Amino acid sequence: MNPYYQVFCGETSFQTQPPCHSTELVKFRQRLGEQGVGRLFELSVALHGDAADDPVVLVDTTVQEKAITYPTDTKLAINIINRLNKLAKKYGIQQRRTFIKEVKALRLVCRHFRHVKRRSKAKKALKRLRTIAGILLRELRRKLPDSLLQKETNNFDLYERVLAQQPKDKHKIYSLHEPGVYCVGKGKDHKPYEYGSKASVVATLNHHIIVGVASHDSHEHDSKTLKTALAHAEQCRQRPIETAVVDRGYRGSKRSVECEVILPSAPFKRDSVKERQRKRGLCQQRSAIEPIIGHLKHDYRLSRNWLKGHQGDAINLLMAACAWNLRKWMIAFFLFECKDEVWMLLIQRDVVWGHGWVWAHLR
Repeated sequence: MNPYYQVFCGETSFQTQPPCHSTELVKFRQRLGEQGVGRLFELSVALHGDAADDPVVLVDTTVQEKAITYPTDTKLAINIINRLNKLAKKYGIQQRRTFIKEVKALRLVCRHFRHVKRRSKAKKALKRLRTIAGILLRELRRKLPDSLLQKETNNFDLYERVLAQQPKDKHKIYSLHEPGVYCVGKGKDHKPYEYGSKASVVATLNHHIIVGVASHDSHEHDSKTLKTALAHAEQCRQRPIETAVVDRGYRGSKRSVECEVILPSAPFKRDSVKERQRKRGLCQQRSAIEPIIGHLKHDYRLSRNWLKGHQGDAINLLMAACAWNLRKWMIAFFLFECKDEVWMLLIQRDVVWGHGWVWAHLR
């Protein structure tokens, strides 16, 4: 990128050519696959030793958004028309009409879907766009040779499904290049709907090490994702998980797992005072997983996933969690190896006495 990065990477002189082709990292990641990246994640957990075998874990889910534009019926219809025109040009098919000029006018009309007086015109424009897409699709089905038609069958079936879907339908298609994306509503005021896949994160209570993650291909309730997330965490640990602390979204998940599941609820009459205090304290500490998810999203590229397909969802989640664990291990190693230098630096700046966490790390 610049001379500073080149020096950091070990270059002895300034280079004007890229060191490798832009697709080499993509091919390397595809060769590793989900199993290879999962092995790297297991090594990042093993670096922490006994700290990763905490019997109590915190579990929560988030949404890993895909790198797609905000889905609307107008955008999908126009994308289908553009794809069909491009396909006809590629194979040399002579079309009766391309509708390029009319599509531009209809695109402008569809902007006023929320305007009270112009909504009816926008609906008619959307209907016309779907009609145009159907005309082009049927024309290509007639004129394409059988060999090419068989090759494009899956894409044509996808286009027909997109053109036929209605606003209230289930299992809708929100993107042509990412048909596996589904809509998740978490009840957020600033972002009512997110388009991607659900991701579960399992972290230890005391050291906040991520010991398990799971990417879910289908839109499932949080209570049904707990078993998969804990199963992955068990593979990366030496000791079994005894207690999982979750939020109220996991109601009904106690029957599907063998360990104890604690969620915020009214105390049982059979619980002693000590047991009630323990459960209450664990529920209060459960919120510690929220900043972990925030760092994964904003610091480790979990907020927008650019990798393709369900396999890309799993790889991106594993890589983000692996980066989090390596960062925590590097900080712990630095504080252990250089504690004398850190001590002197903090004493010089007169900040030791007001920070209890410094004493805890230096001990």
